[in-house]
Amino acid sequence: MNESLLDGRKILIVDDEPDVLETLEQLLSMCVVVKATTFDEAKELLETQSFDIAILDIMGVHGYKLLDIAGERKVIAIMLTAHALSPEDAAKSFKEGAASYIPKDEMANITTFLNDILEAKEKGKSFWWRWLDRLGWYFDNRFGPDWKYADKDFWAKIQKGE
Repeated sequence: MNESLLDGRKILIVDDEPDVLETLEQLLSMCVVVKATTFDEAKELLETQSFDIAILDIMGVHGYKLLDIAGERKVIAIMLTAHALSPEDAAKSFKEGAASYIPKDEMANITTFLNDILEAKEKGKSFWWRWLDRLGWYFDNRFGPDWKYADKDFWAKIQKGE
């Protein structure tokens, strides 16, 4: 796997579960990792330091509020979730500016997802350009093959990489 796009990147990981922080830190050993377990801690870090990427839990740390702050600071934000796992939350994450929406069940593949995002940035593509290719099967299995129909126009744009 090509991890070169991640080498030396500064990544903020925000989650209220210490085991998730530890696992991601190990998976992202090629990066400079900063961890936060609360909204306040993460907010202060985002406002006082620069990061290439922020991986934000949705529940427990007010992930959507952190997504707004990351957007203001021009930090690429990834939403990572176990409890807010739904097609609606995926769409909300994308519409509010997240570069990706990753189920915690799939965090073992975090380097692949982050490399896709950094490659998209380099090529001037939508951050979401490979999301359905990488995770569409997961959502099909979890929510049934019709999960995209509730917001057909939006998911069609995502599928086209817009």
